[in-house]
Amino acid sequence: MTGERPFNVLFLCTGNSARSIIAEAILNRVGAGKFKAYSAGSMPRGQVNPLAIKLLDKLGYETTALRSKSWEEFAAPGAPVMDFVFTVCDNAANEVCPIWPGQPMSAHWGVPDPAEAQGDETQRALAFADAYRMLGNRIGLFASLPIKSLDELTLQNKLNAIGKSKMPAVEKA
Repeated sequence: MTGERPFNVLFLCTGNSARSIIAEAILNRVGAGKFKAYSAGSMPRGQVNPLAIKLLDKLGYETTALRSKSWEEFAAPGAPVMDFVFTVCDNAANEVCPIWPGQPMSAHWGVPDPAEAQGDETQRALAFADAYRMLGNRIGLFASLPIKSLDELTLQNKLNAIGKSKMPAVEKA
């Protein structure tokens, strides 16, 4: 990891259509200048879920550059060297990942897949809002870490703890 450039962070999920895309958008906003976020999938769906785009647009995120892509893009020669790799779905955590150049630190921050939510559009939109809140909380904790002043073991323990953090219960109206 270097102090001359922002820390590169890759969020992985199987389909790269919702959770990892949302995480990429959040970190690029809250960590601007300190982090550069990317997302990818082991079996990308090829398009971003429309409900993810709708939520991010509503919250004022720039979404035109967001796209569903394979993690192979980031394991290829010339790809940005990752400092951190986080899996945000259980499937990606259990899959064999490519060998990442530079041996980035990694952790599993599993979040339920909002794209699998059942029900009407309002219920499905709530699932996306819940995923956004969970990811936003974890990314906020991550972005506030004094990364340069932590030894590797302490940092790894903090990354793992963020993934296990329980989100405050949200009152249902």
